[in-house]
Amino acid sequence: MPEAITLSSAPPKDAARIRAMFGRVAPRYDLLNHLLSVSLDRVWRRKLARSLRLARGSRVLDLCCGTGDQAEALRGAEIEIVAVDFCLPMLALSRPKFGRGSSPKPRPLQADALALPLPDAAFEAVTVSFGLRNVADLDVALAEIARVLKPAGEIAVLEFAIPAWQPLRSLYLFYFRRLLPWVGRRVSRDASAYSYLPSSVLNFPQREGFTARLSAKGFEATGFRSLSGGILCLYRGRKGS
Repeated sequence: MPEAITLSSAPPKDAARIRAMFGRVAPRYDLLNHLLSVSLDRVWRRKLARSLRLARGSRVLDLCCGTGDQAEALRGAEIEIVAVDFCLPMLALSRPKFGRGSSPKPRPLQADALALPLPDAAFEAVTVSFGLRNVADLDVALAEIARVLKPAGEIAVLEFAIPAWQPLRSLYLFYFRRLLPWVGRRVSRDASAYSYLPSSVLNFPQREGFTARLSAKGFEATGFRSLSGGILCLYRGRKGS
């Protein structure tokens, strides 16, 4: 039988501690993302971008944007992007990326996902890549996303998951619990950040559990697509009209 994963024992998240942790690892964050995913993170972000059906002139909010890689993957000739993160050192690293190229440049904004300083019904789409598991209150964040989306607006979320198929499941859990923290500690020189990562994934609602949370906040046509053997999911939904 697959190993049981407990999702209900996570302690309440300390937003200040998480912000400080990401600030510490920011200088090596991109390097570790590419190293630990064997650069598949770039492929996953492009898949999310291609999954959206955006008309010319659409406004997109990239929430928990980190160093801006998802906002960069979203860039299009006629799309306006606002990239939001609550960690200023991470957000600062997005500016050189956003300054490149001739297409409209994403606009960085420091803000908390639980209290966005943005008007109601302002965006055609909201994207979140590997960030919702870090918010202090998932349901409040989803309510904020629903608030800033226009009626029938899209949400697209990339998040890690635990594979259901053995032996990949066991190999993945070994990598995630043992190897990833070991590599992360040595490259980032932060003892806690890459131990926090596996626990944050293991305690995030996965697959039907997350789509149920979306539905509870008024999203329709919710669903998910497993990627890379089920080690992550691309979740989709649409705000009710």
